[in-house]
Amino acid sequence: MITKDQFVGPWAGLPIAWKDDYSFDEKTYRGDIARCCEAGVPGIYTGGTTGEFYALDFDEFKIVTDATISECKNGKTPVMIGCTATSTLGAIRRARYAMEKGADAIQVALPFWMEVPDKEVVKFFKDISKAVPGMPITIYETTRAKKAIPYHLHRQIHQEVPAVIGVKSNLETIGSTVEGCRKLSKFYNVFASENQWYTLGKAGVKGACSSFIYQNPRIMLMVFRLLQNKKWDELKIWMDKYNHILKVGLAPVFKAGCEDSAIDRMLGLSAGFLHTSLLCRPPYPPCTKKHLEDFRKFLKKYHPEFLEL
Repeated sequence: MITKDQFVGPWAGLPIAWKDDYSFDEKTYRGDIARCCEAGVPGIYTGGTTGEFYALDFDEFKIVTDATISECKNGKTPVMIGCTATSTLGAIRRARYAMEKGADAIQVALPFWMEVPDKEVVKFFKDISKAVPGMPITIYETTRAKKAIPYHLHRQIHQEVPAVIGVKSNLETIGSTVEGCRKLSKFYNVFASENQWYTLGKAGVKGACSSFIYQNPRIMLMVFRLLQNKKWDELKIWMDKYNHILKVGLAPVFKAGCEDSAIDRMLGLSAGFLHTSLLCRPPYPPCTKKHLEDFRKFLKKYHPEFLEL
């Protein structure tokens, strides 16, 4: 189990490696985890959007969870398993399995098929915590769950569910704003997108469930040290680079309809650090080999340092 103090830094939010028939490529996936551990990432995380939790049935979830935890234990790296589901019982089932297999933390978003009413939000996290006593929990807050959790409910979660140690705050949620990050940081550790670290640094942001960590771990870890040491001017230089990559370098794949897992795979493959395939499980479109080639050309022209592992 991890503590709140250990839940910091760019945790690698890894995509699942698929074979051409969309079955689990365990050998490649384990290799990607091992390289992250060897690179010194603060933690490994799967089971979020990049990990395509929504495309896994429970038996597949168990197989991926087994491989993830086993390889992280081999690499002596903390591991967090995403346990989001469309119901409380579904999330509890996954959380109990992750706990049984030795996960150091779990992450859960609100069920997302229908919006969870305000009066049920705290109870949802409380029920999960009761089912896995002692297990650290982080909240995956995303508007894909049809709800941004308001401040008063975050405060109530903190008061009634002490197992919650962190929140992954995506855009349009309270933690992605300066004032919201400052408020939530009084309760638990706030993770936000890597390109927001300069904006949210003085508000207390502590890390990210990161894809840029496996685009180039050397650079991302260095940038995190700048955040830790409050070297704001130097951090701003790197934030400008990341924002240029996001807004210009990745614009063609956003335009093509590619999202989270597809883009993160391409990032990981761009400098050759990950060995996963570009495939996402249908019906969600992957980036193409042409996208990857064009992105590498973009990096070579504007940010060649990102190609140097």
